[in-house]
Amino acid sequence: MQLSNLEHLPNYRITERLDVVYGSTVRSKHVGKDFFAGLQNLVGGELTSYTELLEESRQEAIDRMIVKAQALGADAIVGIRFSTSSIAQGASELFVYGTAVKAVPSNEVQPQAPAPTAPTVGTTSADDLPRFNPFG
Repeated sequence: MQLSNLEHLPNYRITERLDVVYGSTVRSKHVGKDFFAGLQNLVGGELTSYTELLEESRQEAIDRMIVKAQALGADAIVGIRFSTSSIAQGASELFVYGTAVKAVPSNEVQPQAPAPTAPTVGTTSADDLPRFNPFG
Protein backbone atom coordinates (compact mmCIF):
# COMPACT_ATOMS: atom_id res chain seq x y z
CA MET A 1 0.00 0.00 0.00
CA GLN A 2 1.48 3.33 -1.09
CA LEU A 3 0.99 6.18 1.41
CA SER A 4 1.46 9.87 0.63
CA ASN A 5 0.77 13.12 2.42
CA LEU A 6 0.74 14.72 -1.05
CA GLU A 7 -2.40 14.85 -3.18
CA HIS A 8 -0.64 12.66 -5.75
CA LEU A 9 1.93 9.87 -5.93
CA PRO A 10 5.19 10.71 -7.69
CA ASN A 11 5.67 8.47 -10.76
CA TYR A 12 2.09 7.14 -10.47
CA ARG A 13 -1.15 8.13 -12.13
CA ILE A 14 -4.31 8.04 -10.04
CA THR A 15 -6.98 6.28 -12.08
CA GLU A 16 -9.85 6.21 -9.59
CA ARG A 17 -10.81 7.95 -6.35
CA LEU A 18 -12.52 5.46 -4.05
CA ASP A 19 -13.42 7.09 -0.74
CA VAL A 20 -12.10 8.84 2.35
CA VAL A 21 -10.59 6.35 4.80
CA TYR A 22 -9.54 6.87 8.39
CA GLY A 23 -8.10 5.17 11.42
CA SER A 24 -8.04 6.21 15.04
CA THR A 25 -7.00 5.13 18.47
CA VAL A 26 -7.70 6.52 21.92
CA ARG A 27 -4.94 6.13 24.47
CA SER A 28 -4.56 7.07 28.10
CA LYS A 29 -1.42 7.74 30.05
CA HIS A 30 -0.03 5.05 32.35
CA VAL A 31 0.03 6.28 35.97
CA GLY A 32 3.63 5.12 36.50
CA LYS A 33 4.83 6.62 33.22
CA ASP A 34 2.95 9.82 34.01
CA PHE A 35 4.68 10.08 37.39
CA PHE A 36 8.16 9.62 35.89
CA ALA A 37 7.32 12.01 33.05
CA GLY A 38 6.40 14.60 35.68
CA LEU A 39 9.81 14.16 37.31
CA GLN A 40 11.52 14.42 33.90
CA ASN A 41 9.56 17.60 33.26
CA LEU A 42 11.27 19.17 36.30
CA VAL A 43 14.77 18.68 34.90
CA GLY A 44 13.91 19.02 31.21
CA GLY A 45 14.54 16.76 28.25
CA GLU A 46 12.53 14.43 26.08
CA LEU A 47 9.64 12.56 27.67
CA THR A 48 10.52 9.25 26.02
CA SER A 49 7.57 7.35 27.48
CA TYR A 50 5.19 9.81 25.77
CA THR A 51 7.22 9.70 22.55
CA GLU A 52 6.85 5.91 22.50
CA LEU A 53 3.13 6.16 23.28
CA LEU A 54 2.59 8.57 20.38
CA GLU A 55 4.61 6.43 17.97
CA GLU A 56 2.55 3.34 18.88
CA SER A 57 -0.67 5.35 18.51
CA ARG A 58 0.32 6.69 15.07
CA GLN A 59 1.19 3.21 13.80
CA GLU A 60 -2.03 1.69 15.13
CA ALA A 61 -4.16 4.42 13.53
CA ILE A 62 -2.30 4.05 10.20
CA ASP A 63 -2.75 0.27 10.27
CA ARG A 64 -6.50 0.67 10.82
CA MET A 65 -6.75 3.16 7.96
CA ILE A 66 -4.86 0.77 5.63
CA VAL A 67 -7.27 -2.07 6.46
CA LYS A 68 -10.21 0.13 5.41
CA ALA A 69 -8.44 1.13 2.17
CA GLN A 70 -7.63 -2.50 1.33
CA ALA A 71 -11.29 -3.42 1.84
CA LEU A 72 -12.13 -0.89 -0.90
CA GLY A 73 -9.52 -2.38 -3.24
CA ALA A 74 -7.22 0.64 -3.04
CA ASP A 75 -3.62 0.68 -4.22
CA ALA A 76 -2.72 3.82 -2.30
CA ILE A 77 -3.87 6.49 0.15
CA VAL A 78 -3.11 10.12 -0.69
CA GLY A 79 -3.56 13.38 1.19
CA ILE A 80 -2.84 11.76 4.55
CA ARG A 81 -3.32 14.02 7.57
CA PHE A 82 -3.10 13.48 11.33
CA SER A 83 -5.20 15.06 14.05
CA THR A 84 -5.23 14.75 17.82
CA SER A 85 -7.84 15.66 20.38
CA SER A 86 -8.36 15.32 24.09
CA ILE A 87 -11.20 12.92 24.84
CA ALA A 88 -11.13 12.93 28.66
CA GLN A 89 -8.73 13.78 31.47
CA GLY A 90 -5.57 11.86 30.61
CA ALA A 91 -6.96 10.30 27.38
CA SER A 92 -6.28 11.47 23.84
CA GLU A 93 -7.36 10.40 20.38
CA LEU A 94 -4.99 10.18 17.44
CA PHE A 95 -6.89 10.29 14.14
CA VAL A 96 -5.45 9.79 10.65
CA TYR A 97 -7.34 10.18 7.37
CA GLY A 98 -6.74 10.27 3.64
CA THR A 99 -8.24 9.42 0.26
CA ALA A 100 -8.12 5.81 -0.94
CA VAL A 101 -7.28 5.62 -4.64
CA LYS A 102 -6.37 3.22 -7.40
CA ALA A 103 -3.07 4.11 -9.03
CA VAL A 104 -0.77 2.71 -11.69
CA PRO A 105 2.88 3.49 -12.39
CA SER A 106 3.21 6.32 -14.92
CA ASN A 107 4.82 4.05 -17.52
CA GLU A 108 1.70 1.80 -17.55
CA VAL A 109 -0.67 4.64 -18.44
CA GLN A 110 -1.93 4.79 -22.01
CA PRO A 111 -0.79 7.98 -23.76
CA GLN A 112 -3.49 10.62 -23.87
CA ALA A 113 -4.43 12.66 -26.91
CA PRO A 114 -2.79 16.09 -26.93
CA ALA A 115 -4.82 18.81 -25.28
CA PRO A 116 -6.64 21.13 -27.68
CA THR A 117 -4.91 24.42 -28.27
CA ALA A 118 -6.33 27.42 -26.49
CA PRO A 119 -8.20 30.02 -28.55
CA THR A 120 -6.56 33.35 -29.16
CA VAL A 121 -6.59 35.99 -26.44
CA GLY A 122 -9.92 37.68 -25.95
CA THR A 123 -12.04 34.79 -27.29
CA THR A 124 -11.74 32.40 -24.32
CA SER A 125 -14.94 31.65 -22.43
CA ALA A 126 -15.11 30.16 -18.94
CA ASP A 127 -16.12 26.80 -20.47
CA ASP A 128 -12.92 26.73 -22.56
CA LEU A 129 -10.55 27.13 -19.61
CA PRO A 130 -8.72 24.04 -18.32
CA ARG A 131 -10.03 22.61 -15.08
CA PHE A 132 -7.74 21.65 -12.20
CA ASN A 133 -8.01 17.94 -11.43
CA PRO A 134 -5.89 16.78 -8.45
CA PHE A 135 -6.37 13.15 -9.50
CA GLY A 136 -4.68 13.41 -12.90
